[in-house]
Amino acid sequence: MTALRLGPLLRYVDEDTATVWVETDGPCEAEIRCEGSAAGGTALTWQVSGHHYALVTVVGLQPGTETAYQVLLDGAQVWPLPASPPAIGGRLPPSTIRTPAPDGRDALRLAFGSCRWASRPADSSHDPVGPDALEALARQAVAGGELPDVLLLLGDQVYADETSEAVRALLAERRDLSEPPGDEVADYEEYTALYYESWLAPEVRWLLSTVPSCMIFDDHDVIDDWNTSESWQRDIRATPWWRERLLSGLTSYWVYQHLGNLSPGELAEDPLFASVRAAEDGTALLREFAARADTDPETVRWSYRRDFGRVRLLMADTRAARVLSEEKRAMLDADEMAWLREQALTGPEDYDHLLIGSSLPWLLPPAIHDAESWNAALCAGVRGPRWARFGEKLRRASDLEHWAAFPESFGALSELIAEVGSGEGAPATVCVLSGDVHHAYVAEPLFAPPRYEGPTDSRVLQLTCSPIHNSIPAFMRGGFRFGWSGAGRLLGRILARHGRVTPTPLSWRRTGGPWFGNHLMTLTLHGRSSRLGMHRARVTEQGVRLAPVLDRAVTAGASESSHTGG
Repeated sequence: MTALRLGPLLRYVDEDTATVWVETDGPCEAEIRCEGSAAGGTALTWQVSGHHYALVTVVGLQPGTETAYQVLLDGAQVWPLPASPPAIGGRLPPSTIRTPAPDGRDALRLAFGSCRWASRPADSSHDPVGPDALEALARQAVAGGELPDVLLLLGDQVYADETSEAVRALLAERRDLSEPPGDEVADYEEYTALYYESWLAPEVRWLLSTVPSCMIFDDHDVIDDWNTSESWQRDIRATPWWRERLLSGLTSYWVYQHLGNLSPGELAEDPLFASVRAAEDGTALLREFAARADTDPETVRWSYRRDFGRVRLLMADTRAARVLSEEKRAMLDADEMAWLREQALTGPEDYDHLLIGSSLPWLLPPAIHDAESWNAALCAGVRGPRWARFGEKLRRASDLEHWAAFPESFGALSELIAEVGSGEGAPATVCVLSGDVHHAYVAEPLFAPPRYEGPTDSRVLQLTCSPIHNSIPAFMRGGFRFGWSGAGRLLGRILARHGRVTPTPLSWRRTGGPWFGNHLMTLTLHGRSSRLGMHRARVTEQGVRLAPVLDRAVTAGASESSHTGG
């Protein structure tokens, strides 16, 4: 009998359709059967590197309903598990598909964050990086708490370069860890171990089976500081293990994360998906695609758009779409930036809120922004070759590769946000949702003359939430706080002058944070109103739970804040 190896993951949901992803231990027909309903769907599995997967499209759902479902493989039920693991207060609830009401009448609640290291100690109260916010959300929901309508995972879903003790033991059974890449993952099979570790914990597995999720990669999904610079890329490509690591990383990302980001219509029109399903084994097809994504990124798009009623999400690829040559350096290549502009500016009357998902923050603490701009200028040679060599060493050592390190791209994104947020028909809010930096904060820009016509009509926010489950050294906490201070701003201006950096016409201020710990942010959007929340994972007498840190109404032009912690 074929068994369920991983999943189910509920990915796409609209008013009457959903997609559910599964991994099985052999070829079979996967079926999603909805209780008390004619809705459902079937799909044959397809194979990659000896692993078997299916992405089932569920049709016939009714708008504004919640429907429990089962997973069957060749007609035999495999989910819910025959012996569902005990949860808080009893067994795990049924997995359900909740469809939105027609015309976006109901509020939409999104939860988001990034950077989840999945190492799981036996006793969560002694977790060296603190309690897992995703597990806390799941446990709270199992105990009767509110679930988000959508979960946005903004990068570093797995850590290919920071493996846990359990994964290292598996790697050691396969190869000599004294040879590069050591205790980092090397190939597709080892990547699968990361996903099993991340998504098989019972409560998290149930959460992902009942809350639709949207995902995008960041650097640790492949390697720390992936695509930092042209010289970094040249050096890493010279290592004997890199090509296999990269092709395996992008192939596994396509299988485990990217496919589920797409709508059933997009999947039906995707020639690569059709070819992989038709092949005896799709490995060669996907490795060829991954190689093209690396060497000719303008031919591949990892970015995507999702509309949730009158909320538009544009998830941008800020890793693989980079242009790294110093003379043309860009966070997004020309085609990718054109796509972002088109999606943001097409039909703004069709949405009330625009969300731009960027794993890397657009607005950093000002001192750090200026330091990255200064460093980019040095690397480009503004102070000569010696300073350029120093700048490259500093860039790699200090992770200076956010939007600020790509000044033209920073300006282009700022211009786009100002354009979208101004004039008749502008959305109520434009929010950039980010992670990466292992702390959380809220920042608001000031669009002022002469570069900009004036304040936008939309409320514009940089919302940064990281990590979901990781840590940050104490000295870096102090550095991030210093980055917002007056002294930090002064230091940043001095560095910018040394680098002959043209001052940015955009200024911004911190209106929340910084917060440290494992967090999830939430946005609740209803009509043209919105509400921002922040919750921190804590260990309580009832187990791991999410404690409120921030609750803030967000409106165009004004906000009222209520802080419960810091």
